Amino acid sequence: MLSGYALGLALRGRAMTPVLEASGISVSFGGVHAVIDVDLEVDDARLVGLIGPNGAGKTTFIDAITGFVRCSGRVRLDGEELTGLPPHGRARRGLARTWQSVELFDDLSVRENLLVASQRPSVRRTLKEIVSVPDEGSAEIDSALELLGLAAIADELPSELSQGQRKLVGIARALVAKPRLVCLDEPAAGLDTQESGELGRRLRGLVDAGQAMLLVDHDMGLVLGICDEVVVLEFGKVIARGTPEAVRRDPQVIAAYLGSAASELAPAVLDSAAAQAATGKAEHA
Repeated sequence: MLSGYALGLALRGRAMTPVLEASGISVSFGGVHAVIDVDLEVDDARLVGLIGPNGAGKTTFIDAITGFVRCSGRVRLDGEELTGLPPHGRARRGLARTWQSVELFDDLSVRENLLVASQRPSVRRTLKEIVSVPDEGSAEIDSALELLGLAAIADELPSELSQGQRKLVGIARALVAKPRLVCLDEPAAGLDTQESGELGRRLRGLVDAGQAMLLVDHDMGLVLGICDEVVVLEFGKVIARGTPEAVRRDPQVIAAYLGSAASELAPAVLDSAAAQAATGKAEHA
């Protein structure tokens, strides 16, 4: 039986257009071109990975499409033009994101952190809460907690959680508003192998329930193991895109990560990445 969150996603149906259409995205800081003419699409119930060496422009791309840095190009969500909207305007239309550093309210419980994120301040809402019992948004919060395996720690404080649990709370916080797309920026940073594996299983479960996601991470085992498609950036440009298997074998990708030593080290690296990806797929098959 579908949870309330999964049922809500299922009722949307599969869109005729991609959930996210980002076309010709370019970002410059002075004379530095951080992102150059990048096109990227994410469909319903699909997980797209965005990878590349340090400084390739991955986080800057997320900053651009979510409105946190100025860029050229166009951004559409379910066919609706978001170009020119501020970050909160894009978020209200269903474009959510997480951050590399998980900043939670340490004096609030996990559930209360999600409650804060679920609120959309307005004059009407404020007046309603003055004269009636505040809406706790319990259905959406309970669904997010359940999907990410956080129900058992819902009443604990963030200071009592492991780093992996804190990362999951950050993702749950993005989900309570029922976004059309969630952009995840380095969710596995600082996690050990076991925590990264658990994170991967949870993310894959959300996508299989219908949630569209864009994932940026340096954990190649995680990205190759759970993504449907992978896009690779180098120096702000797309150098490869395709299935994890195709990207893993792409000569330009190997050279980007290994440089002049690519020809000698490629077989060992490919075998390692393949083993990690196979393990990840088996665990959430």
